[in-house]
Amino acid sequence: MVPTEVRRRLPVGAEVLPQGGAHFRVWAPRCRRVAVVLDPGGEFDLQPEVGGYFSGPVAAARAGTLYRFRLGDNDRPHPDPVSRFQPEGPHGPSQVIDPSAFRWSDGAWRGPAREGQVIYEMHVGTFTRECTWEAAGRELPELADLGVTMIELMPVADFPGRFGWGYDGVDLFAPCRLYGTPDDMRRFVDRAHALGVAVILDVVYNHFGPDGNYVREFAEHYFTDRYTTAWGEPINYDGADSGPVREFFVANAGYWIDEFHLDGLRLDATQNIYDDSAEHVLAAIGRRVREAAPDRRTFVVAENEPQHVRLVRPAERGGYGLDALWNDDFHHTALVALTGQNDAYYTDYLGTPQELISALKWGYLYQGQRYRWHRKRRGTPALDLHPTAFVTFLENHDQVSNSARGLRSHQLTSPGRFRAMTALLLLGPATPMLFQGQEFAASSPFFFFADHQKDLAELVRRGRVEFLSQFPSVADPAIQAALPDPHDPRTFERCKLDLSERRTHAWAYDLHRDLLRLRRTDPVFRRPRPRGLDGAVLGPGAFVLRYFAEDGDDRLLLVNLGRDLPLDPAPEPLLAPPEGKGWDVHWSSEDPRYGGSGTVPPETEEGWRVRGEAAVVLVPGAACGFAGSTCEAASG
Repeated sequence: MVPTEVRRRLPVGAEVLPQGGAHFRVWAPRCRRVAVVLDPGGEFDLQPEVGGYFSGPVAAARAGTLYRFRLGDNDRPHPDPVSRFQPEGPHGPSQVIDPSAFRWSDGAWRGPAREGQVIYEMHVGTFTRECTWEAAGRELPELADLGVTMIELMPVADFPGRFGWGYDGVDLFAPCRLYGTPDDMRRFVDRAHALGVAVILDVVYNHFGPDGNYVREFAEHYFTDRYTTAWGEPINYDGADSGPVREFFVANAGYWIDEFHLDGLRLDATQNIYDDSAEHVLAAIGRRVREAAPDRRTFVVAENEPQHVRLVRPAERGGYGLDALWNDDFHHTALVALTGQNDAYYTDYLGTPQELISALKWGYLYQGQRYRWHRKRRGTPALDLHPTAFVTFLENHDQVSNSARGLRSHQLTSPGRFRAMTALLLLGPATPMLFQGQEFAASSPFFFFADHQKDLAELVRRGRVEFLSQFPSVADPAIQAALPDPHDPRTFERCKLDLSERRTHAWAYDLHRDLLRLRRTDPVFRRPRPRGLDGAVLGPGAFVLRYFAEDGDDRLLLVNLGRDLPLDPAPEPLLAPPEGKGWDVHWSSEDPRYGGSGTVPPETEEGWRVRGEAAVVLVPGAACGFAGSTCEAASG
């Protein structure tokens, strides 16, 4: 235990003392001696504690001091596994940071509710040309004006090299020095809160990166050979001496909420977080996030490929108490509908109207059925979940890069289908997420990039080729030869957004802005509720969604990803207007401002005609007689 006379924010690491100096504490059970080596300033032994910890104050250390730990008589000291900053990267010295020195202005911020969120996935290194927190912060007013309510940052835990996605982080408490200082990150969050925008962070708790990871020098117990992952050694959450390991990761979850005022976390690949303990570490992480923000709301979303719904069920029902789940099923069926291609991990999707209806009504499409791609059942029952417990998307970092050429959804389909599917995403009852640049149909690709030393870089390049070869088209040697090298700086540079495309691609930007405004202001779209939506298939590529309002002021969303569809007769009750009303066109993806060719009312005296490759929102309007006279509501 930490000595009672020292009040620490974290159980381990370096912390500034109010009376001067700094207190150091580290877990190093394999060592008999641990010393702090200041740069410059000498060497100071720490005192051993029960359980393999070493701790003690060092009067010569202060905020900004560089330091390392010497383990035993090792000639080469190592950086702190709980370093709050690595100004020279993971192989350099750690730096003492005083988080209390930053002056926050977000005291009135109360955090995000789950309902009403629009998430924006951001990679700080490619969001702007400057690749900094400061530059990204200058764009926050534009994102807020667009309708974004929550930013999901791709991982920022420090990693070696000049660029990377962040999923190979090795210093989990140190914001990546490539983007600025820890206070620069705090300033970004503070600006976001001032604009009413929440910020959550993607964290990787299933493995460490392969280069710059020194935790094994301190304790072998961080890892286990009882399980396997595709990315490296799994973390030891339930084996011998796993207590301090669990403490390390649970503390990290709370650290981002406490010291950076983040509003929650996105938990990467939770299916590879293995734990057979009485309390799963994911439940402990969710609890710690809430404890770290007792006076504000938080949001924790999990990526979980097997689709285990227990992650979001409350503890009293045997769940882990998280808030939301990424819904890959929606993405996969939507991309098949847009492209017509269903190879590799798209095999179990047909992109039919019924799949899209079911994904919006019930979240996951696979809730226990057999899944051919995995040769086993996939998913667990989720019919009772609130629709906002699912995060839906047409793009994310993985899916764009997995197109081999880094193509975005608008580049994989026709303009009309892209506009219609965007309407489905942004008006659907789930929590929508945009990937950076999607809102203005960015021309920049998004590839996998990672700046590793030569031998590791070659292994990563080969692994990437092998992974993408599950797609038959990528198995073509000509395509493989054209795959960008992850280690090449030009690959990274090509992924940077050109924010001037907000103007030059105004059709896409206006499309997203208008849809998000409609989602935010319309009394029906802005309050999705369980069982508040039903749908019906109208034709091979066409369907209708009806959003039920408690006062009868329903909404219709007509989507047709195929050809023009005449409906005469139209024996589908979801098309019937509220009693005494007709349907008015309220919004159309064929608005000329979005590059469309104009809107024809779908219902006339001659019957229904659903425009091909288009989406239309209908609202109750004036009554229509269809008895020899033109319907005013339809023709007005």
